[in-house]
Amino acid sequence: MLRPDAPALVLAPMEGVTDAPMRAVQGAGGAFTFAVSEFLRVAQVPLPRGVLLRHVPELRAGGRTPTGLPVQVQLLGGDPGLLAESAGVAAAAGAAAIDLNFGCPAPTVNRHDGGATLLRYPRRIRDIVAAVRAAVPAGVPVSAKLRLGWDRVDAIFENAEMAAAGGAAWVTVHARTRTQGYAPPVYWPLVGRVREQLNVPVVANGDIRTVADFRRCRDETGCRHFMLGRGAVADPRLAAGVAAELGLIAPPRVAAIDWPAEVRRLLAWTPAGADAGAVKRVKQWLRMAAAHGTFARFDAVKRAAGVAELLAALGEPAGPQRSPSAARSVNDFTPSAGHAFNDSTANSPVTVR
Repeated sequence: MLRPDAPALVLAPMEGVTDAPMRAVQGAGGAFTFAVSEFLRVAQVPLPRGVLLRHVPELRAGGRTPTGLPVQVQLLGGDPGLLAESAGVAAAAGAAAIDLNFGCPAPTVNRHDGGATLLRYPRRIRDIVAAVRAAVPAGVPVSAKLRLGWDRVDAIFENAEMAAAGGAAWVTVHARTRTQGYAPPVYWPLVGRVREQLNVPVVANGDIRTVADFRRCRDETGCRHFMLGRGAVADPRLAAGVAAELGLIAPPRVAAIDWPAEVRRLLAWTPAGADAGAVKRVKQWLRMAAAHGTFARFDAVKRAAGVAELLAALGEPAGPQRSPSAARSVNDFTPSAGHAFNDSTANSPVTVR
């Protein structure tokens, strides 16, 4: 998925936002190299195949969205054996790559031995990566997502080294500590020092919200690989702008964001019968766009109880909620590939107990 000698742009996993329909939308523009799924938390028992397929339905279509974007499966947990078994299930189901989440700052996750809590135990990071690496075929890369540390920015050097020692093919670094959450500042120069230290690629992540931010991040890190999260969904034009800077696509035509059209595009990929969950997730997305982007009508949509109310709040007639032509417009995809989402639900990352 990620090549050391080629630039890459990765869609970050974001709980409650980058589900399968959103990944399909983001894949349509051709800006992203691949996406990382929302995490699947592994606790007490290995991950069942059925749960994996519900949450990463792209595996039913060769590990790609109906719009052609490859999707990497992300796992979260603290038990090397259970994570290794779960990774084996994912690989057998068609996962082309596995990512391990050592960065989630959510208190609930951290209290249950997952996400950023592992940053306090560098050797456990190594052991988890090594166990997963040994459990999947050689052709399935394993990567690690880290923050700078729990409460110290310099913890990243040992943690990143341990991830690489365990066999991580690349490391993604969110340039904040866990105690910062998403508060400023980001420490991009430290990501550059990690890149110089490791013999595997480093993906820079954190607070790239404009093309100017991307340029500063590139200058301060020296990286060739970048991950976009909140910035990409808050401004649907950002990914194309960054991808053009990386030489991945031609420079895009800059235009005003048509938010009703963006929402309709997302709803078009939503499974039939999942409208209630879809509205919740659309509002989660638009809340993020209001906080970090240009969407100025969140107060008008936050109380919408259904798709019709949501579209009305955006100033749009309800009209058809899904366009049958959406899947047909995707290059090299059959109608059955477009139906891969029929078994999914508009859900949050799953905990397997």
